[in-house]
Amino acid sequence: MSDADEYDYALPEVLIAQQPLPRRSDARLLHVRRADSELRHRHVRDLPTMLRRGDLVVVNDTRVVPARLVGHREATGGKWEGLFLSADTEAGTWQILAQTRGRPAIGERIVLHQRPDERTYPAREDRPARHRDLRDADAGETGCPVVLQLLARGSGGTWIVRPTVPGPAPVLLDRVGRVPLPGYIRGGAEEEGDRDRYQTVFARAAGSAAAPTAGLHFTDELLAGLTDRGIGLARVTLHVGIDTFRPLSTDRLDDHVMHTEWCECPAETVAAIAEAKARGGRVVAIGTTAVRTLETAAQRSASGTLSAWRGPTELFIKPGFSFRVVDCLLTNFHMPRTTLMVLVSAFASRDLIRRAYDEAICERYRFLSYGDAMLIE
Repeated sequence: MSDADEYDYALPEVLIAQQPLPRRSDARLLHVRRADSELRHRHVRDLPTMLRRGDLVVVNDTRVVPARLVGHREATGGKWEGLFLSADTEAGTWQILAQTRGRPAIGERIVLHQRPDERTYPAREDRPARHRDLRDADAGETGCPVVLQLLARGSGGTWIVRPTVPGPAPVLLDRVGRVPLPGYIRGGAEEEGDRDRYQTVFARAAGSAAAPTAGLHFTDELLAGLTDRGIGLARVTLHVGIDTFRPLSTDRLDDHVMHTEWCECPAETVAAIAEAKARGGRVVAIGTTAVRTLETAAQRSASGTLSAWRGPTELFIKPGFSFRVVDCLLTNFHMPRTTLMVLVSAFASRDLIRRAYDEAICERYRFLSYGDAMLIE
């Protein structure tokens, strides 16, 4: 058995959540206790009574951009789909991940379709891509469609492109971008309500191509309940990239090349963590992205203690990793054979995580982005 096989499991397709719950905090919560390997069934709304006075909850405040792009090839009219990954403001270019039939050539142009009025949902964007019925619709209020010129190929199906319409990426994406739902949710098709529900209530720093899904369970009322119980709140930022959800690329963990994501641990969060630790409180990371940010900042510190830090991280957390900051982890249930499964197994143990996943499947928990969660303490 290879290293990667240790993080595989059979996920019944019927358990992959296709819709968010009407109320975020009603998600089920599998409480995993490392001290005695006990599993308990709770709900996310119970967190204020499950955590301790003096604990500090750390959330990822990244904001998901409308990164899913739908369009057609100008030369052939063929359907085209892509995902915005990042922008180089100085060069005026974007990095995107693209899918289309055939082999687009460097220099080719892609006409992006306007994002539909939300009142038309749940209609799917599968109308024929013909020039005669798309040009006016794609132009929008400006009378000028957003066109991408393909400049260069990158690795893993990525392209460097240049929009022909000037403007900051967030402004253009607001015209043409859809919610970047993963393909296992309705094939990625956006429906009414997704723009709000695939975003955390504390999102503020735009930059993610996917949601930090553990944070999707929180409501303003739940955050207020935590505060009332004497549980603090701090923020980090990690802009989630599409590679986060990709499967392990090698059989051996040591051979896997970890993706890079930009993150920041600000000085005020460092101070809040120091205060929490001094009073005997625990650091409760909301999601694997918060874990990765905090532990990156701790590793990069010249003093050997946690300090403010910002920049790219390639940290691959796997069994044997020494956690310096995080004491508890709230996280969703992840796809098999992914670095996310490796991280949660490093935080608990492979055997305990396997037991927890078996229990969740037996009890019909909802899996992945719109699914339920587990609290590991």
